[in-house]
Amino acid sequence: MTRALAEWIGKTADSAVPPRVRLRIFQRFDGCCQCGCGRKIAVGERWDCEDAVALVNGGERRESNLRPFLTEHHKPKTADDVAIKSKTYRMARRHAGVKRPRTITRWRRFDKTPVIAPRER
Repeated sequence: MTRALAEWIGKTADSAVPPRVRLRIFQRFDGCCQCGCGRKIAVGERWDCEDAVALVNGGERRESNLRPFLTEHHKPKTADDVAIKSKTYRMARRHAGVKRPRTITRWRRFDKTPVIAPRER
């Protein structure tokens, strides 16, 4: 018979995961990497607690959102999370009608006539 433990929730998004919580996460997933490879994490191998739903995509720093990932599998997942965030931001910006300002406001045409454009498009 085991007693129920309260779920750990980080105070901030940068909160480090305590060792006791890392152990619970490792045991919950039977020591297997959750990136999709399903490989058993060997003794002494480096592994991280990765957020299933990334913080930049609206995830929370809580125990139920953490998964064990081998360190070498962590970097590609983070790159995918950033790509999803960027695409979501671009789509929201386009939907709202927000355009980036011009970086070049003066240029010349091929016939050498100058063009002066406003910074806004």
